Amino acid sequence: MAEPALHILLVEDDDVAAEGVVRSLARAGCPFPVVWAEDGCVALAALRDEDPLRHVPRPRVILLDLNMPRMNGFEFLAQLRADPRLSDDVVFVLTTSDAQGDRERAYQGHVAGYVLKAAAGPQYARLAQMLLRYAEAVRLP
Repeated sequence: MAEPALHILLVEDDDVAAEGVVRSLARAGCPFPVVWAEDGCVALAALRDEDPLRHVPRPRVILLDLNMPRMNGFEFLAQLRADPRLSDDVVFVLTTSDAQGDRERAYQGHVAGYVLKAAAGPQYARLAQMLLRYAEAVRLP
């Protein structure tokens, strides 16, 4: 069996939202494995291969919520970019925040895109289509 075109790390503290993303990707026929991390600390451990239950091989895309306990999305992004082993990972913010300051701060952290959960379509259908097209169009490290 061929290796998937990409792997997805979903960093989301809301289990209902996380389940919605996973179901939407499956419904859209996305062949990408999804690993869920409930906050930035768990996500970093998975990316650094410090979590025996979570492994997210390359090529990968990170879907990042901003408002989370323990380590929020901005704190996660700062640590990700500061780590030479992880700094080139592709990150899309997936959030409820439409604040201009949050968008600017996210793009300063070199995210590939800023997606509002409300704009991702019913049950995240547009998000699934975006990821499918993205995987077809780009070559990831």
